[in-house]
Formats: sequence, structure tokens, C-alpha cells
Amino acid sequence: MSDEVFVIQNQLGQFWTRSGEWVDGREPQRVLKTKHRDEAVNQLVELSAKDIDLRGEVLACELDERKEPVIEASSHQTPTLADKAAEKAAEKAAERAAAKAAEKAAENGVEEEKGEQEETSETACEAADSQPENRDEEPPRSAVV
Repeated sequence: MSDEVFVIQNQLGQFWTRSGEWVDGREPQRVLKTKHRDEAVNQLVELSAKDIDLRGEVLACELDERKEPVIEASSHQTPTLADKAAEKAAEKAAERAAAKAAEKAAENGVEEEKGEQEETSETACEAADSQPENRDEEPPRSAVV
């Protein structure tokens, strides 16, 4: 068994992953590793067909004790899995807070509407009470000047 794998590196020093993104190499377990050079070359050709500005190369790398490629991290850093997880958690927390605020606003809105309805019905009752008892009489006419 060979202790060598092949990886794809772009012109920025970033490495291609199985999940279809470029990473800086700080997490070598994410990097696409192939046992055969032709597999890596085929993948690079497919990537180049999709991105004509790509200037990539296939690198032969030794494996460390954890069977991960020994690579040098790029100076063009990309988010790590931990960064992505933290970002996703922050987004979910913001969504939950917004939903909770909307729910609270809806509850307050319903309570305000009930209060307005009660006030409106009270006003209608007061207006009805102020009407004359004898409904056959005509209401006073306003003077036209």
C-alpha cells in the first residue's frame, strides 16, 4: 500500500474538497484525496471546464499518521467547519429570536384589538343610551345658513 495520495490545488493555494468547495488546507481531512493520479486529473479537467479562470494542478502528497495529506495551508483562508457551524447556529438563533418577537407582537396585537373592540362596543352602547327614548320623534334638523 502506497503512502501517497493526490490532491487538487488552485492558483490561490486552496484545495478541492469532496463537498465541492475550495478550502485553505488548515483542515486536511476535508481535502479530496485520490489514490490514483488519473482520478485527480479527471476531476481537475471537470473543474476547469466549469471555471475557465481556474489554474489548478494535481499534487502528490505524503500521508501523516492519521492518513491525512501533508499539505501547506493557503494564505487565502476560507471558513473552517467550526466557523460554518457557528455561523449557522447564529443564523438559527436570530431566526428563533425573530419568530419569538413576531409571536409576542402578534399576542400584543390581539390583546390591543380586543381592547379596541371593547372600547368600540362601549362607545356604541353609550351612543345608544344617549338616543331619545321615543324613536318616533324626528331628530332635530340642523339649520342651513
